[in-house]
Amino acid sequence: MLNPNCFNFLTLFISLVSLPSPTISQSSSLTNFLHCLHYGSDPIVSQSIYIASNPAFQTILQARIKNRRFLNPETLKPVAIVVPTRIDHVQGTVICAKDNGLQIRIRSGGHDYEGLSYRSNVTFIILDMSNFRSVDIDVRTETAWVQSGATLGELYYHIANKTNMHGFPSGVCPTVGIGGHFSGGGFGNLMRKYGLSVDNILDIIAVDALGNVHDRASMGEDLFWAIRGGGAASFAVVVSYKIKLVRVPNKVTVFRKGFTLEQGATDLVHKWQQVAPNINEEFFIRVKLEPSFINGNQTVTATFIGFFLGRREKLLPIISKTFPELNLTQQDCHEMRWVETTLFWAGFPIGTPIETLLNRTIWTPLFFKNKSDYVKNVIPKESLNKIWKMTMAMMNRNDINKIRFDLECSPYGGKMNVIPESNTPFPHRKGNLFLIQYAFSWIDEGSNVSFNNIKKLRKLYDGMAPYVSKDPRECFLNYRDLDIGSSPSNETSFDDAKIYGRKYFKDNYTRLTKVKASVDPNNFFKYEQSIPPIK
Repeated sequence: MLNPNCFNFLTLFISLVSLPSPTISQSSSLTNFLHCLHYGSDPIVSQSIYIASNPAFQTILQARIKNRRFLNPETLKPVAIVVPTRIDHVQGTVICAKDNGLQIRIRSGGHDYEGLSYRSNVTFIILDMSNFRSVDIDVRTETAWVQSGATLGELYYHIANKTNMHGFPSGVCPTVGIGGHFSGGGFGNLMRKYGLSVDNILDIIAVDALGNVHDRASMGEDLFWAIRGGGAASFAVVVSYKIKLVRVPNKVTVFRKGFTLEQGATDLVHKWQQVAPNINEEFFIRVKLEPSFINGNQTVTATFIGFFLGRREKLLPIISKTFPELNLTQQDCHEMRWVETTLFWAGFPIGTPIETLLNRTIWTPLFFKNKSDYVKNVIPKESLNKIWKMTMAMMNRNDINKIRFDLECSPYGGKMNVIPESNTPFPHRKGNLFLIQYAFSWIDEGSNVSFNNIKKLRKLYDGMAPYVSKDPRECFLNYRDLDIGSSPSNETSFDDAKIYGRKYFKDNYTRLTKVKASVDPNNFFKYEQSIPPIK
């Protein structure tokens, strides 16, 4: 299954609902903001700003809302959407919003799991970075400049257009925006070899709370450190990144193989926990666990999805030695270019044209709620059996084709064990066996449906507590979850922030608050899970 923000129920049509107008659509703050930006007098600026009276406003707003839970009458609209085409538009938006008491929400791809890049409970504007989408590849220096509004798919496509011997360690959903993905750390199936996206960022262009433009040299190493995995929207507006391309073979190998409980899935998952984090770092083997119905009987299916930086003749002997129970055959393994594996991992059929990576609207938005956990010790078989029962309780026979639920388990180890926890704000390094994403999506509308589905997910999450990290129960920022703690939209409670801050960043949280105090002491850049300036 694809991540819920990517997955498309191919046989079902989902219509979008209208959103409400803001309580104050033409307030004095908005009028002054527009005047500050020379709205109406500068044609280029005017074409980049959408207010509620603009016929395109609704289309622009909904184009990058990926979670239908926030396409409802209760979700407040922004008073304006700024879609800049030049960096001075970004600077002006920051300065004018700050001067007129308007909150900014920064959106690149719109995949924030809790919608915090496009919603707030106070009067706000959206700074939509989708026009900042250029990708400039330099094969000679093995680097690239990529703007924050580009998508992962666009990055992958442009790399492949210049070289078959390079790639970049990022996620598997091609429509995810670069800005949000890099901001939270960014991980994918190259991380055991090369680390996270943020471990391969060389420079950043960003606009600070005063409207000044900085690169790495002028912003200083503290801010450069903070916006590589610490939630950049707490500190600045990132415009572009200089990244280090990583080397990949001309051909790599992928596989996908599933087993039900009746076919020995419990033994295989137990063994996977011991193999996947410790196998050669050229491997990345994810296991996806989902309730299913086979011949009318409920079970759990464990699907092993593998990636290997090499040919299958090298892969098979290693798997035969380390994980023979998988019974992997030559027919299970598919060789292809690295760029083609990005489509395979996104769920597309083998042979899908790589131009598909450029399509920003592949999937129809769903209702979804996701959560995350880190596992540090092997879960015993008897505990796995308890997990299967909780997993099967997430759906019944009547839910087929209406909901999707799975536990996506991604192994750590390799390079992740080598990079120190303090190297970037992302702290989840050595000591973790794997990351769990609880991915729950549904198609039925209604607040009661969402309430009941989220309640079921929270119950399972509570039941998983004995098997995952503790003190704190760690979470992954890219899988944002407001259940772990939040502040009101227009203020950041230091005590509240300490709760979610430690879960996302562990001991790096304190340094983040110090950086915040240095670069944005008045807390202009804020949202429900932002970093506050230290008291």
